[in-house]
Amino acid sequence: MTEENDKIVNLPVIFYRKNGFTAGEDVLVRETPVTLYLNDVEFVTLVCSPGELKELAVGFLCSEGVLLRRDNLKNITINEDDGLIWVETAGASQSQEMFLKRFVTSCCGRGRASFYFINDTRGISPIQSDLRITPKEIFHLSNQLENLSGVFRTTGGAHSASLCTRTEVVCFYEDIGRHNAVDKIFGRCFLDGIALNDKILVFSGRISSEILIKVAKMGIPMIVSRSAPTELAVKLAEQLGISVVGFAREGRLSVYAHHERVEGAG
Repeated sequence: MTEENDKIVNLPVIFYRKNGFTAGEDVLVRETPVTLYLNDVEFVTLVCSPGELKELAVGFLCSEGVLLRRDNLKNITINEDDGLIWVETAGASQSQEMFLKRFVTSCCGRGRASFYFINDTRGISPIQSDLRITPKEIFHLSNQLENLSGVFRTTGGAHSASLCTRTEVVCFYEDIGRHNAVDKIFGRCFLDGIALNDKILVFSGRISSEILIKVAKMGIPMIVSRSAPTELAVKLAEQLGISVVGFAREGRLSVYAHHERVEGAG
């Protein structure tokens, strides 16, 4: 995994403190564009944090429905210095052919057409899981996410996501883009064959509809965030069998969907 120091940089800055200016240095999060070629055709440019590009590329293609099975993935070549990724798959999928080429921003979604849910929710079955978790366990996982988020603590400019059991973190990623952090989780699970029906995604950012759809495609039955969900994300979660827990910090939390998986919630 990429070291935290590879994701940050010191730059000169003028500070204003207590009615006066001083010169100094500040630590900023690094941002880099990466162009993904799919079967030798330019597919998309992602804006992301350096590192974990294999997981990012695979997770993104899984999120878009281009990669559905491990045997579809034939080869990945990465040139990190030039920001280039080549992915070879076993033939073009319908999702690839219908994909709208676009520039993926690092913060507020991808500017997609308003009807994208038709394609994104196609083929997703409601998630069935026996997962149960206590509020105490949720707070423990949320605290673990915060403790691991070194780039955010240093720069204030990164999002984080971790895949967890009820008691521990299985894998963790930080990125300038909240979508990217989740896609890196998706890619790692796809590549390593990690079972997801009993796992929890713990997340630092807003639970938007796009994040919720990624969780549904992974087959994860619960997402926990220190932030808020959107109305549409909660409605989709109810339909897709996903428990949504928001504001999980400082001894409080809110359960927005499928509360039966949180012990004591009813």
